[in-house]
Amino acid sequence: MRFLYLLFLVFVQISISNAQEFAQFEVMDANKIRFDGKLSRFFTVQEFEKTFGKTDSTALLMDIQPCNYIFEYEDGSKDADDEYWYKDGSRFERSKDRLAVDEFRFSNGHFILYDTIKLDASTTTADLAKLFPNATKAIDDIDVHGEGILQLIILREDDQNFSDGHICLFVKDGKLYFMHWWFPC
Repeated sequence: MRFLYLLFLVFVQISISNAQEFAQFEVMDANKIRFDGKLSRFFTVQEFEKTFGKTDSTALLMDIQPCNYIFEYEDGSKDADDEYWYKDGSRFERSKDRLAVDEFRFSNGHFILYDTIKLDASTTTADLAKLFPNATKAIDDIDVHGEGILQLIILREDDQNFSDGHICLFVKDGKLYFMHWWFPC
């Protein structure tokens, strides 16, 4: 019994340590992000088409069954015709006339303006370290399905840690590759 208690205390200490380390990571404020220099994270179908053109493909969310939906209702329900829209490797979630960025690829000239700083496929890990020094110090390798081994930088969504999710920046060959909004199931 004493061993289990000690094991429990070690687990609690590790959890607190990890939480404290995560709390030191910088926030990537979604309000300061403009995709292709124009769009915030949430926008309309018309704004999508004006900025990105037509989709490359679509897929019903009900067919893919992700563990969470950006446009999920408070009661957990979803619209049956909600879709993922794909463009140049990026993935957007559509519900009715609204879209949101789920995963954004820095390919084909796509970029974000973060505040006034342009982040694109030529952005290096050293450049990211200037913006997010604590999170970049904790960069780690991760095996991403279909992509291979990438480096991962995790950023918080808000100063108060109200969100369970975070923003993941993926780096390939020392350059910014894609970003993903991650939420637990």
